[in-house]
Amino acid sequence: MLAEAARTIDSPGLVIALSHRGHRTVRHGVVPPGDVPPDRLHYELGSASKPFAGLLLAALVAAGRVRYEDSAAGLLAPGHPVHPAVRAITLRHLITHTAGLPGVPADFYPQALPRWSTAPYSGYPADRVVRAFLRARPRHRPGTRWHYSNFAVSVLGHTLTAATGTPWEALLQQEVLGPLGLHGTRPRTGPPGSDAVGHRRDGRPLPALDTGGFTAAGAMRSTPSDLLTFLEAHLPGAVAPTRPLAAAFAEVRRPLLRRGLRHAHTHTLTWFRHPSPRGPVYFHAGATLGQQAFLGFRPDTGTAVAAMTTRRVNRTDPFIATIHALLTERL
Repeated sequence: MLAEAARTIDSPGLVIALSHRGHRTVRHGVVPPGDVPPDRLHYELGSASKPFAGLLLAALVAAGRVRYEDSAAGLLAPGHPVHPAVRAITLRHLITHTAGLPGVPADFYPQALPRWSTAPYSGYPADRVVRAFLRARPRHRPGTRWHYSNFAVSVLGHTLTAATGTPWEALLQQEVLGPLGLHGTRPRTGPPGSDAVGHRRDGRPLPALDTGGFTAAGAMRSTPSDLLTFLEAHLPGAVAPTRPLAAAFAEVRRPLLRRGLRHAHTHTLTWFRHPSPRGPVYFHAGATLGQQAFLGFRPDTGTAVAAMTTRRVNRTDPFIATIHALLTERL
């Protein structure tokens, strides 16, 4: 089945890593002589970074360090004058894309256009993300509508940093990556030759993605092995290394909201949740300028899949649909 999926996707930079009841299988394309095997490289996860942010939030809540209903503006800038709707935005609203914020700040595009094909986020640092949030005017009352927002999850990252007094990378390392043994996962590039190289549609290589102030929403890089470890920890029977993480894994699997026609789309705190013939499938996909990633697991069958490819997404690309179908319909 993995070989068939690989043929359908037909990408030399493809890696599909599968775990089924603790047994792992990895499938990748042909490796040119002298190249690092694809399953040892660190891949850009893009928006598939958000499950890490959601799990961190849940762990901090379980430890009593923050609350889901805390005001983000109150934690970021106590006493700072903001619009009443911004004051009402909570940590839960930010992670569940119900804060009423746009996908990116209104002034993001003018500064991004000159670097659109190489580094659109690099000119928008953390302090600018925070300022944009504090002066925002939400499009609707927080908690009433779902709108996918990199802006919101990035604000969550800066808010948790402010609330704990700990930089984002250190906080993630202390609460999630370290306890789970994810030594090949980080929100930054690594030593030369350790990171997968993304490619444009015409095959030309791209520089590593610089996410600027949008770190929590899309900066994670990880290896296939680490991603399977992360996903396996969500499955029934897995033993979490700390009490906060045990509570957090239970929390992020819990259905939280429904949206769309006949409320067909179900979400947890951080995962998309779709039905399948053998139980619900939890997943999140991501794409950067030159890479794509898919993370998913199905508790009822003890199955987890992490897939990556080093080419730019396009409308006809079968990557996401193929991996989603593999997990939902076949495994």
